[in-house]
Amino acid sequence: MQGGFFSGQLLIAMPGISDPRFERALILVCAHDGQHAMGVAVNRPVEGLTLPDLLTRLDIKTSIVLPPDLVLIGGPVERERGFVVHTDDYMTDHSLEIGAGLGLTATREVLEAIAQHKQQPRRAFLALGYAGWGGGQLEDEIKENVWLTCEPDEALVFDADYETKWSRALAKIGVDPDRLSSIAGRA
Repeated sequence: MQGGFFSGQLLIAMPGISDPRFERALILVCAHDGQHAMGVAVNRPVEGLTLPDLLTRLDIKTSIVLPPDLVLIGGPVERERGFVVHTDDYMTDHSLEIGAGLGLTATREVLEAIAQHKQQPRRAFLALGYAGWGGGQLEDEIKENVWLTCEPDEALVFDADYETKWSRALAKIGVDPDRLSSIAGRA
């Protein structure tokens, strides 16, 4: 956490979260300041929609064979807009540095770079939509035990084992998911 903000951290949804869209969600916080917070879920695939399929739909020509990586649901806001989370070996003037060796780019150019072997980031995924919070809202939710936080690592952010990411993030901070209660409390 930098300066009281959570940019670059992973949010782990607690059991009993009141919004079913975030049940067992793992969200990478891409931007956070006093006015807003924005993040992208890293464990919500769109069943049946792969990155090569989407590039074809967008008429982006590929010069390489891309793996059939699934496109993710980044969150409920602007679901028609794409956001690429990638390693920071690919950064442009339009990229946002997230921290922890990660960047976020929401332009067509990053999709074109992924389609070309010479220019692509080492690791990346495409998410449709994002999760957003107003000023102070995310901090309040963390105080109310809606979210836990942990440092990201490449496996939690980029690997395709979506089913276990939530429990692996909890294990990373020493929490057994079987011991969590859906009832929040304060000591």
